[in-house]
Amino acid sequence: MTMGHAYAMGLIGDGVLPSLTPPMQMAEARAHGLTLVYRPLALDALGLTVEALPEMLDWAERLGFDALNITHPCKIAVIPLLDRLDPIAASVGAVNTVRFTAEGRVGYNTDTTGFERAMREGLPGAPVERVVQVGAGGAGSAVADALLRLGAGELTIIDVDTARATALAAELAARHGAQVRGSGPGDLPDVLARADGVVQCTPIGMHQHPGLPFDPELLLPTQWVADIVYRPLDTALLTAARERGCRTLHGGRMAVGQAADTFRLVTGLEPNLERMHQQFQRLIDDEEAQHPTKERS
Repeated sequence: MTMGHAYAMGLIGDGVLPSLTPPMQMAEARAHGLTLVYRPLALDALGLTVEALPEMLDWAERLGFDALNITHPCKIAVIPLLDRLDPIAASVGAVNTVRFTAEGRVGYNTDTTGFERAMREGLPGAPVERVVQVGAGGAGSAVADALLRLGAGELTIIDVDTARATALAAELAARHGAQVRGSGPGDLPDVLARADGVVQCTPIGMHQHPGLPFDPELLLPTQWVADIVYRPLDTALLTAARERGCRTLHGGRMAVGQAADTFRLVTGLEPNLERMHQQFQRLIDDEEAQHPTKERS
C-alpha cells in the first residue's frame, strides 16, 4: 500500500463495542501519518449470530475493507470462508485476523504471536521447562501454541472441562511433538508445585467475573505468573502473586502485542511498541477515570 492509501478495518464478534483495539490501531496509524478507520462490528448489537459471518465478510470485501479482526464466537467459523491460512494460524486452528488481498482472503492468528511477544518482552529469560496453563478455551489454544514455540518442555493444561483440556493437549502434542497433557482442577496443586510458571487463560479476574482462578497460596516465589485478562490490568491473581514474590505479566502485553502484529500485517509498517503500550495505558486510565466503579467488559 502507498502512504496515501486510506485503510479500513473492522472487528467482528460478540461484545466488541468497548474494545480498545480500534482506538489503539487508529492512534498508531495517525502517528505514522496514515488514515485508518477501524470500527467494531458487534454481532450482538446488530442482532446477528455467527451465521451472518459469510455475508459480513462478503460485504466487507465489497466495501473495500483492508482487513478484519475476528473474535469470539467466529475464530474457527471464519476458516472455511478463507482462501489461505498463514502457517501459524493453520497450526493454532483459529483465526483472529483476515486480510483481503489480490490473491484472496488470508487468515492469521496474532493472538498467539501477541502472547509470544508479550512473554519475550515482559518476562525475559523466564524459564519454561515446566509450565501450567489454566484454561483450554479459544484464547488458551493460542497461548498454548505460543508457549510451545517458546520452548516449553512440559505443558500441563488445566480446565474445569477435563475433556476439553485433554483434547487440546492431544492436538498440541501431535502438532508440536511436545509433552503436553490435559487435566482437571484437582491436579493443579501437584503440577503447580513442580512448575516454573503458570498462565491464566480464563475470564476469571475480569471486572464482570471477579475472583481468583485458583488459590494463590499454591504459588512459590520462584515462579512467574502471566494473566491474559487486561480489564483490570492488575487482577486479583497478579496482585496475590506479587505479594508472594512472583514475577508477573499482565494481559495488556498480549493485547498490545496482537494489535501491533495486526498493524504490521495490514500496513506493512513497523509499529512502535513503546508508543502503543503508552496509548493502551492512556485508554485504560481514561476508562477507569470515567467509570471508576462500573463493571466493564
